[in-house]
Amino acid sequence: MVKKRHKMTDLFLTRSQARRFLLACQNLWPPRSLHGKAGALDFIRRVGCVQFDPLDIAGKNAELVLQSRVADFTPAMLDEMLYRDRKLVDGWDKQMAIYPVEDWPYFRRRRESVLRQLRSQEAVRAIAPTIRAAIEQRGPLTSSDLEHNHKVDWWWGPTSLARAALESMYFGGELVIHHKVHTRKVYDLAERHIPAELLDAPEPNPSDEDYHDWYALRRLGAVGMLWERTCQAWRQGTPFDSKQRLASLQRLLARGEVLRAQVEGFDVPFYLLSRDQALLEPILRDDPSPAQAAFLAPLDNLIWDRPILEELFGFYYRWEVYTPAERREYGYYVLPVLYGERLVARFEPVRQKKDATLTIKNWWWETGVTPDEALFAALDEALQCFGRYLGAKRLVLEGNTPARLGT
Repeated sequence: MVKKRHKMTDLFLTRSQARRFLLACQNLWPPRSLHGKAGALDFIRRVGCVQFDPLDIAGKNAELVLQSRVADFTPAMLDEMLYRDRKLVDGWDKQMAIYPVEDWPYFRRRRESVLRQLRSQEAVRAIAPTIRAAIEQRGPLTSSDLEHNHKVDWWWGPTSLARAALESMYFGGELVIHHKVHTRKVYDLAERHIPAELLDAPEPNPSDEDYHDWYALRRLGAVGMLWERTCQAWRQGTPFDSKQRLASLQRLLARGEVLRAQVEGFDVPFYLLSRDQALLEPILRDDPSPAQAAFLAPLDNLIWDRPILEELFGFYYRWEVYTPAERREYGYYVLPVLYGERLVARFEPVRQKKDATLTIKNWWWETGVTPDEALFAALDEALQCFGRYLGAKRLVLEGNTPARLGT
């Protein structure tokens, strides 16, 4: 049972309680408890954003995040929320990300800052009015629809002036992504898709301190609980250094917007949003939750900070897509497997769209895991949901994948 100090802001959590609390914050205690686009939108609004990555091996990262929370999720739902319903926006938050459209004003500083840092500015500024006029007259366009193909220096390396200008106008908020054709972005004017009251809204955080406090709250909400020390969840896209971050946490603590927690076995405090204290109540009562299984995305919010994952869940995970094949410990695109409050395995799935086949190339149990019938039953349920999400009609097991799976 968690005990409280005399200060209401200090909590003591066992490691098990901390794990379950994080999973509850992530709608993974239990998984797949949400439904439809409404459930997906509720989740993204809760965590602020989900990270986007264009690799599509068994679905893209944002889709993988949602399939583990939303029972009936399909990739079409996310496309509709982004490009038809316009409830979500492609933007830059935790690196490339997807966030609710109502958060648009809070990134004004980011958009203005990015514009000041962009390379090839003279060439981009010179051509931007021409590109805007082309989109006004012709509608949504890609870089291949424009004639400005000579190379300029750009963030990702030399690229066409058309692409640099489009990306500059996109990062600066003049353009949004109208839709995508595979990985190709089709751009349109932001004013055609972002409501005027959001597009023209003033900066909600006038001072640096206001902005830092908002950012700290956003990152805590994105994960559920973060420790005080510098970590990837704080650092990626961070607008402040460690000294400023600690000052922000102290201000939020004094105002009662965050709580401080000491977790069993850790010598550094953790912080969580006060709003999430309600999620602790069933955990403190030790209310049972079915031991269900789920497959997590490689850039899932739960594992934004891998040292926390390793120390709290005992699960070492590195995304090896950029690791040379001969140096990979596991595989190219490997997903963690959650069962109850534990990460019990990892596996490498591949979808073949042409014949609607899901292939599991390999499977690795964590040390100390002895699978029983309850675990296999939970995995079978998760695998059926995973196959429906991918539109797979056939399952192929390879390598060390247990033959018992999917039977």
